[in-house]
Amino acid sequence: MAITASMVKELRERTGAGMMDCKKALTATNGDMDQAIDYLREKGLSKAAKKASRVAAEGLVEAYVDEANKVAVLVEVNCETDFVANTDEYKNLVLSVAKHIAAHKPADVAELNDQTFEGTDKKVSEVITEAIAKIGEKIDVRRFAVYEYGNDTLGHYIHGAGKIGVLVELEGGDAEVAKDVAMHIAAANPSYLDRTQVPASELDHEKEVLAEQAKNEGKPEKIIEKMVMGRIQKFYKEICLVDQEFIKDPDKSISTLLKEHNAKAKRFVRFQLGEGIEKKKEDFAAEVASFVK
Repeated sequence: MAITASMVKELRERTGAGMMDCKKALTATNGDMDQAIDYLREKGLSKAAKKASRVAAEGLVEAYVDEANKVAVLVEVNCETDFVANTDEYKNLVLSVAKHIAAHKPADVAELNDQTFEGTDKKVSEVITEAIAKIGEKIDVRRFAVYEYGNDTLGHYIHGAGKIGVLVELEGGDAEVAKDVAMHIAAANPSYLDRTQVPASELDHEKEVLAEQAKNEGKPEKIIEKMVMGRIQKFYKEICLVDQEFIKDPDKSISTLLKEHNAKAKRFVRFQLGEGIEKKKEDFAAEVASFVK
Protein backbone atom coordinates (compact mmCIF):
# COMPACT_ATOMS: atom_id res chain seq x y z
CA MET A 1 0.00 0.00 0.00
CA ALA A 2 1.29 3.45 -0.93
CA ILE A 3 1.96 5.67 2.10
CA THR A 4 0.65 9.18 1.42
CA ALA A 5 1.68 12.47 2.99
CA SER A 6 -1.81 12.90 4.46
CA MET A 7 -1.51 9.51 6.23
CA VAL A 8 1.83 10.51 7.72
CA LYS A 9 0.35 13.85 8.81
CA GLU A 10 -2.65 12.17 10.48
CA LEU A 11 -0.45 9.69 12.35
CA ARG A 12 1.85 12.49 13.48
CA GLU A 13 -1.10 14.51 14.79
CA ARG A 14 -2.50 11.47 16.63
CA THR A 15 0.79 10.39 18.22
CA GLY A 16 3.10 13.39 18.32
CA ALA A 17 5.89 11.23 16.83
CA GLY A 18 8.30 12.56 14.19
CA MET A 19 7.54 12.56 10.48
CA MET A 20 10.12 9.90 9.60
CA ASP A 21 9.06 7.68 12.50
CA CYS A 22 5.44 7.93 11.35
CA LYS A 23 6.40 7.02 7.79
CA LYS A 24 8.40 4.02 9.03
CA ALA A 25 5.50 2.90 11.23
CA LEU A 26 2.99 3.10 8.36
CA THR A 27 5.35 1.27 6.02
CA ALA A 28 5.94 -1.47 8.59
CA THR A 29 2.18 -1.94 9.13
CA ASN A 30 1.18 -1.60 5.46
CA GLY A 31 -0.71 1.63 6.11
CA ASP A 32 -2.89 0.35 8.96
CA MET A 33 -3.36 3.44 11.18
CA ASP A 34 -4.22 1.59 14.40
CA GLN A 35 -1.36 -0.85 14.00
CA ALA A 36 0.98 2.04 13.24
CA ILE A 37 -0.06 3.71 16.51
CA ASP A 38 0.70 0.47 18.36
CA TYR A 39 4.04 0.23 16.54
CA LEU A 40 5.02 3.71 17.73
CA ARG A 41 3.85 2.98 21.26
CA GLU A 42 5.93 -0.18 21.32
CA LYS A 43 8.96 1.79 20.15
CA GLY A 44 8.35 4.37 22.90
CA LEU A 45 7.82 7.16 20.38
CA SER A 46 4.13 7.95 20.78
CA LYS A 47 4.12 8.71 24.49
CA ALA A 48 5.06 12.26 23.57
CA ALA A 49 1.48 12.76 22.37
CA LYS A 50 0.12 12.11 25.85
CA LYS A 51 2.04 15.17 27.01
CA ALA A 52 0.69 17.51 24.36
CA SER A 53 -2.08 18.86 26.62
CA ARG A 54 0.24 19.57 29.53
CA VAL A 55 1.44 23.09 30.33
CA ALA A 56 5.13 23.70 29.67
CA ALA A 57 5.95 26.93 31.50
CA GLU A 58 9.31 26.05 33.03
CA GLY A 59 12.54 25.55 31.11
CA LEU A 60 15.39 27.82 30.10
CA VAL A 61 16.15 31.06 28.31
CA GLU A 62 19.57 30.65 26.68
CA ALA A 63 21.87 33.00 24.76
CA TYR A 64 24.49 31.91 22.25
CA VAL A 65 26.96 34.24 20.56
CA ASP A 66 28.99 33.17 17.52
CA GLU A 67 31.63 35.90 17.60
CA ALA A 68 33.41 34.62 14.47
CA ASN A 69 30.29 35.04 12.32
CA LYS A 70 28.81 37.95 14.31
CA VAL A 71 25.54 36.16 15.07
CA ALA A 72 23.74 36.11 18.43
CA VAL A 73 20.70 34.06 19.42
CA LEU A 74 18.29 34.25 22.34
CA VAL A 75 15.94 31.28 22.67
CA GLU A 76 13.29 30.09 25.12
CA VAL A 77 12.68 26.35 25.35
CA ASN A 78 9.96 25.29 27.76
CA CYS A 79 9.45 22.09 29.73
CA GLU A 80 7.15 21.20 32.62
CA THR A 81 9.35 21.21 35.73
CA ASP A 82 12.39 22.95 37.20
CA PHE A 83 13.85 19.52 37.89
CA VAL A 84 14.16 18.69 34.18
CA ALA A 85 15.27 22.25 33.31
CA ASN A 86 18.22 21.88 35.67
CA THR A 87 19.51 18.63 34.17
CA ASP A 88 22.62 18.65 31.98
CA GLU A 89 20.72 16.73 29.29
CA TYR A 90 18.10 19.48 28.99
CA LYS A 91 20.66 22.29 29.15
CA ASN A 92 22.67 20.65 26.36
CA LEU A 93 19.52 20.28 24.24
CA VAL A 94 18.67 23.99 24.63
CA LEU A 95 22.23 25.07 23.81
CA SER A 96 22.31 22.83 20.74
CA VAL A 97 19.01 24.36 19.56
CA ALA A 98 20.51 27.86 20.03
CA LYS A 99 23.61 26.88 18.04
CA HIS A 100 21.47 25.41 15.26
CA ILE A 101 19.46 28.65 15.05
CA ALA A 102 22.67 30.69 14.83
CA ALA A 103 23.94 28.51 11.99
CA HIS A 104 20.69 28.23 9.97
CA LYS A 105 18.78 31.42 10.90
CA PRO A 106 15.18 30.17 10.52
CA ALA A 107 12.52 32.87 10.14
CA ASP A 108 10.24 31.43 12.82
CA VAL A 109 9.56 28.36 14.98
CA ALA A 110 7.63 26.59 12.20
CA GLU A 111 10.59 26.90 9.83
CA LEU A 112 12.98 25.86 12.62
CA ASN A 113 11.00 22.67 13.30
CA ASP A 114 11.10 21.75 9.62
CA GLN A 115 14.88 22.17 9.27
CA THR A 116 17.33 19.27 9.47
CA PHE A 117 18.91 19.46 12.91
CA GLU A 118 22.59 20.39 12.87
CA GLY A 119 24.75 17.26 12.84
CA THR A 120 21.87 14.81 12.25
CA ASP A 121 19.64 13.54 9.43
CA LYS A 122 16.48 14.30 11.45
CA LYS A 123 14.24 17.33 11.53
CA VAL A 124 14.38 19.59 14.58
CA SER A 125 10.78 18.59 15.44
CA GLU A 126 11.82 14.93 15.44
CA VAL A 127 14.78 15.56 17.72
CA ILE A 128 12.47 17.42 20.14
CA THR A 129 9.92 14.57 20.01
CA GLU A 130 12.64 12.05 20.81
CA ALA A 131 13.77 14.21 23.73
CA ILE A 132 10.17 14.31 25.01
CA ALA A 133 9.97 10.51 24.88
CA LYS A 134 13.32 10.16 26.66
CA ILE A 135 12.97 12.88 29.28
CA GLY A 136 9.27 12.27 29.94
CA GLU A 137 8.02 15.86 29.80
CA LYS A 138 6.50 18.12 27.19
CA ILE A 139 9.22 20.25 25.55
CA ASP A 140 8.44 23.25 23.40
CA VAL A 141 10.74 25.63 21.52
CA ARG A 142 8.61 28.69 22.18
CA ARG A 143 10.44 31.63 20.59
CA PHE A 144 13.81 32.95 19.55
CA ALA A 145 15.56 36.06 18.24
CA VAL A 146 18.54 36.22 15.89
CA TYR A 147 20.83 39.27 15.76
CA GLU A 148 23.40 39.56 12.98
CA TYR A 149 25.37 42.46 14.42
CA GLY A 150 28.24 43.03 11.97
CA ASN A 151 30.56 45.78 13.22
CA ASP A 152 28.30 46.70 16.15
CA THR A 153 28.79 45.73 19.79
CA LEU A 154 26.67 42.89 21.15
CA GLY A 155 25.76 42.56 24.81
CA HIS A 156 24.03 39.54 26.33
CA TYR A 157 22.99 38.54 29.82
CA ILE A 158 21.25 35.55 31.39
CA HIS A 159 19.76 36.05 34.85
CA GLY A 160 18.63 33.52 37.42
CA ALA A 161 20.08 30.43 35.70
CA GLY A 162 17.93 30.93 32.63
CA LYS A 163 14.89 32.77 33.99
CA ILE A 164 15.52 36.02 32.05
CA GLY A 165 17.64 36.54 28.96
CA VAL A 166 18.64 39.68 27.05
CA LEU A 167 20.42 40.60 23.82
CA VAL A 168 21.27 44.24 23.10
CA GLU A 169 23.02 45.72 20.07
CA LEU A 170 24.98 48.95 20.36
CA GLU A 171 26.53 51.11 17.70
CA GLY A 172 29.96 51.88 19.17
CA GLY A 173 30.79 51.33 22.81
CA ASP A 174 32.56 48.25 24.14
CA ALA A 175 31.75 44.82 25.58
CA GLU A 176 31.64 46.11 29.17
CA VAL A 177 29.03 48.82 28.59
CA ALA A 178 27.02 46.45 26.35
CA LYS A 179 26.86 43.91 29.18
CA ASP A 180 25.91 46.64 31.68
CA VAL A 181 23.03 47.72 29.43
CA ALA A 182 21.94 44.09 28.99
CA MET A 183 21.90 43.61 32.77
CA HIS A 184 19.93 46.84 33.14
CA ILE A 185 17.32 45.64 30.61
CA ALA A 186 16.97 42.36 32.51
CA ALA A 187 16.28 44.25 35.74
CA ALA A 188 14.28 47.26 34.52
CA ASN A 189 12.26 45.56 31.75
CA PRO A 190 11.80 48.49 29.32
CA SER A 191 9.08 48.10 26.71
CA TYR A 192 10.67 50.27 24.02
CA LEU A 193 14.08 51.49 22.92
CA ASP A 194 13.12 55.19 22.83
CA ARG A 195 10.14 57.55 22.60
CA THR A 196 9.80 57.18 18.83
CA GLN A 197 8.83 53.53 19.29
CA VAL A 198 5.91 54.20 21.66
CA PRO A 199 2.67 53.72 19.67
CA ALA A 200 0.51 56.85 19.43
CA SER A 201 -2.50 54.87 20.69
CA GLU A 202 -0.64 53.87 23.86
CA LEU A 203 0.54 57.45 24.43
CA ASP A 204 -2.98 58.87 23.89
CA HIS A 205 -4.44 56.34 26.28
CA GLU A 206 -1.88 57.21 28.96
CA LYS A 207 -2.64 60.94 28.55
CA GLU A 208 -6.36 60.26 29.00
CA VAL A 209 -5.72 58.27 32.17
CA LEU A 210 -3.39 60.94 33.57
CA ALA A 211 -5.89 63.72 32.75
CA GLU A 212 -8.64 61.80 34.54
CA GLN A 213 -6.35 61.30 37.55
CA ALA A 214 -5.68 65.04 37.72
CA LYS A 215 -9.41 65.80 37.53
CA ASN A 216 -10.10 63.36 40.35
CA GLU A 217 -7.44 65.09 42.40
CA GLY A 218 -9.47 68.31 42.00
CA LYS A 219 -6.88 70.13 39.91
CA PRO A 220 -8.06 73.18 37.91
CA GLU A 221 -8.68 72.58 34.21
CA LYS A 222 -6.07 75.15 33.16
CA ILE A 223 -3.16 73.30 34.79
CA ILE A 224 -4.24 69.73 33.97
CA GLU A 225 -2.54 69.79 30.56
CA LYS A 226 0.77 70.90 32.11
CA MET A 227 0.47 68.21 34.76
CA VAL A 228 -0.21 65.56 32.15
CA MET A 229 2.86 66.56 30.12
CA GLY A 230 4.98 66.44 33.27
CA ARG A 231 3.69 62.97 34.16
CA ILE A 232 4.21 61.76 30.59
CA GLN A 233 7.93 62.41 31.08
CA LYS A 234 7.81 60.01 34.04
CA PHE A 235 5.92 57.52 31.88
CA TYR A 236 8.70 57.63 29.29
CA LYS A 237 11.27 56.95 32.02
CA GLU A 238 9.36 53.83 33.00
CA ILE A 239 8.99 52.29 29.54
CA CYS A 240 11.79 53.63 27.31
CA LEU A 241 15.28 52.17 27.71
CA VAL A 242 17.27 55.32 26.95
CA ASP A 243 15.17 57.40 29.38
CA GLN A 244 15.48 54.98 32.30
CA GLU A 245 17.77 55.56 35.28
CA PHE A 246 20.77 53.25 35.07
CA ILE A 247 20.38 50.57 37.75
CA LYS A 248 24.07 50.73 38.72
CA ASP A 249 24.01 54.53 38.99
CA PRO A 250 20.52 56.11 39.27
CA ASP A 251 22.05 59.59 38.97
CA LYS A 252 22.50 59.02 35.22
CA SER A 253 20.17 57.81 32.51
CA ILE A 254 20.97 55.05 30.03
CA SER A 255 21.19 57.77 27.39
CA THR A 256 23.91 59.53 29.42
CA LEU A 257 25.74 56.25 30.04
CA LEU A 258 25.79 55.52 26.30
CA LYS A 259 27.04 59.02 25.43
CA GLU A 260 29.90 58.59 27.90
CA HIS A 261 30.99 55.52 25.94
CA ASN A 262 30.35 56.96 22.46
CA ALA A 263 27.61 54.41 21.97
CA LYS A 264 24.04 54.32 20.71
CA ALA A 265 21.46 51.63 21.44
CA LYS A 266 20.06 50.11 18.23
CA ARG A 267 17.79 47.30 19.44
CA PHE A 268 17.21 44.82 22.24
CA VAL A 269 15.18 41.73 23.05
CA ARG A 270 14.24 40.43 26.49
CA PHE A 271 12.66 37.03 27.23
CA GLN A 272 11.32 36.16 30.65
CA LEU A 273 10.73 32.46 31.15
CA GLY A 274 7.08 31.48 30.90
CA GLU A 275 5.73 35.03 30.58
CA GLY A 276 2.24 34.96 29.14
CA ILE A 277 1.82 31.21 29.68
CA GLU A 278 -1.07 30.38 31.96
CA LYS A 279 0.21 27.85 34.45
CA LYS A 280 -2.05 25.03 35.51
CA LYS A 281 -3.19 25.40 39.11
CA GLU A 282 -3.32 22.13 41.01
CA ASP A 283 -6.26 21.79 43.38
CA PHE A 284 -5.40 18.62 45.28
CA ALA A 285 -8.41 18.85 47.57
CA ALA A 286 -10.77 18.91 44.59
CA GLU A 287 -8.82 16.07 42.97
CA VAL A 288 -9.17 13.89 46.07
CA ALA A 289 -12.88 14.78 46.32
CA SER A 290 -13.45 13.73 42.72
CA PHE A 291 -11.85 10.35 43.40
CA VAL A 292 -14.02 9.86 46.50
CA LYS A 293 -17.15 10.57 44.43
